[in-house]
Amino acid sequence: MLSASPEIKALLESLPLKPGCYLMRDTNDRVIYIGKAVNLRSRVRSYFHSSAQQDRKTRKLVSRIADLDWIVVGSELEALILEMNLIKKYKPHFNVRLKDDKRYPYIKVHWADPFPKITVTRNMVKDGSRYFGPYTSVWAVHKTLDVLRHIFPYLTCDRTITGNDTRACLYLDIKLCTAPCIGKIDQETYRQMIDDLGQFLKGRTEPITSRLQVDMQTASEDMRFEQAATIRDQLKAIENVVEKQKVVSSDYVDSDVIAMARDESEACVQVFFIRSGKLIGREYFLMEGTEDAKDPDVIKEFIKQFYDKAASVPPQVLLPNEIEEANIIKKWLEKRREGGKVEIKIPRRGKKKDLIRMAAENAAETLSALQLRWEADRHRQTQSLAELQEALKLEAPLNRIECYDISNTQGTAAVGSMVVFEQGVPTKKHYRRFNIKTVSGSDDFASMEEVLKRRFNRWQAAQELAKTPGKKPDESFSRLPDLLIVDGGKGQLSRAVAVLEAFDLLSKIMVAGLAKRNEELFVHGRKRSILLPRKSQGLFLLQRIRDEAHRFAITAHRRRRIKTGLASRLDSIPGIGPARRRILLTEFGSIKKIEQASIEELATVQGIDQGLAYTIKEYLD
Repeated sequence: MLSASPEIKALLESLPLKPGCYLMRDTNDRVIYIGKAVNLRSRVRSYFHSSAQQDRKTRKLVSRIADLDWIVVGSELEALILEMNLIKKYKPHFNVRLKDDKRYPYIKVHWADPFPKITVTRNMVKDGSRYFGPYTSVWAVHKTLDVLRHIFPYLTCDRTITGNDTRACLYLDIKLCTAPCIGKIDQETYRQMIDDLGQFLKGRTEPITSRLQVDMQTASEDMRFEQAATIRDQLKAIENVVEKQKVVSSDYVDSDVIAMARDESEACVQVFFIRSGKLIGREYFLMEGTEDAKDPDVIKEFIKQFYDKAASVPPQVLLPNEIEEANIIKKWLEKRREGGKVEIKIPRRGKKKDLIRMAAENAAETLSALQLRWEADRHRQTQSLAELQEALKLEAPLNRIECYDISNTQGTAAVGSMVVFEQGVPTKKHYRRFNIKTVSGSDDFASMEEVLKRRFNRWQAAQELAKTPGKKPDESFSRLPDLLIVDGGKGQLSRAVAVLEAFDLLSKIMVAGLAKRNEELFVHGRKRSILLPRKSQGLFLLQRIRDEAHRFAITAHRRRRIKTGLASRLDSIPGIGPARRRILLTEFGSIKKIEQASIEELATVQGIDQGLAYTIKEYLD
């Protein structure tokens, strides 16, 4: 075994001979790698053997290990599930992982509702709904729904459907709603239509078209010619979509075909969705942390992370090569499929092999197109930073830019925003919001001063924390910007300058105010404002940073205003203070449910008698 610190050696000796997950940490206590093992001691010790050091990734990993944790579980399958959850939580640097996988969009069918609607969501919850996805693009989801709505005209309004409304909305006239609100379609027929929509998304079109043809014939024979014409149009729309779906196999087993292309730092995985022998869709996903990983390992990690998020698992998954732990992954997929059998196959010849090749070619083309786009983006970022450097007469290019904005409504629920751009792109994990605490009324200047003081107080605290062994300061505040921008003109700029002087930072940070009028940039120490050319990439970057700070501030302000508004409705009721307000919201969950509660239900709450319950109803009504 190679040399290791006495602390690590002691940990290696104490590892249990049981299945579980291990977490490797660096000197800053960051989790840098997560793995699983049937035998924890044997697996973790293997990283420190000389044979393992021939692998560059293992060598780099071991050199940074400062501490080890482990979690014992009951089986290899439990270890697999725990490993996926831990990787999702910590996103370790040395693990292969889905890029930008925080929340992919899904199509959600609200099946638990009497008249289900269709929406787009980024969260799958167990509420009786049906989900389809994940998709990589919200735009693609909405495009799909535009097509579906012409075939299956589902509800989009917020009406309570009774069937007794006197008139329908415009969507009925343009054939984008079946108008259950006026009873034009009953609940059973509407739900059948929504079920058809779900089957259509799964590629099950033949049963739908067969049934609709029978329904059209029956309606025609009963001389319900308008209904027959509607069904005919629906059939034509389905036919138009199905014609574009390529028939790729006479084997009607539903399958996902997975293949990959990669460059030095990233891998692009393409998934073809084959349903009933037809290619009904495809999606690409990017993997990061793949530099020193072998192709089968990248595919293996993709399968685990993709199907952990997928709304459904098909009975067959086709791969380009063998993967380790195929049996345990197969068991996990079958568990995700709720007992349905799942086959993992590696085609050697024939049409299935051709599908793998076709998916790989698509992955290569997608990665090539993305690289061209990234290169164009990098060029624009480089150009914009170079233009700003020249305009500001700086010796070195700007790396970190921070921008601040204030949002309030007539002085209430005021919020300050801090957004951070590094190398010309947003670093959202460093964004911060500040609820204004010391300023009353609508005073944006004083609010900006408060925000900046709090920001640099936290910078000072971070400097002190960094001196404490084992403590990790918040990177959002521990680093200083090269350029600090306030949204506004000379007034806001003067407040920012005063704060930086108080913290003795004016010599370290360039500070400027960006005024909306004429897009003038007022820089401290310059007599004249800077007017960048209207089509300058540098100006576009400044505008984007300013607009992002404004958006972030408004979003936070709206949330605070809603929260404050809800609380103030209860606070205005005689006899309701903070304690009773908290009890009421805990008991009922929302203002709306408190409004809907009867006097008797309110009176059952701790601290609320019959008289106070009557007062609450009177005020809220």
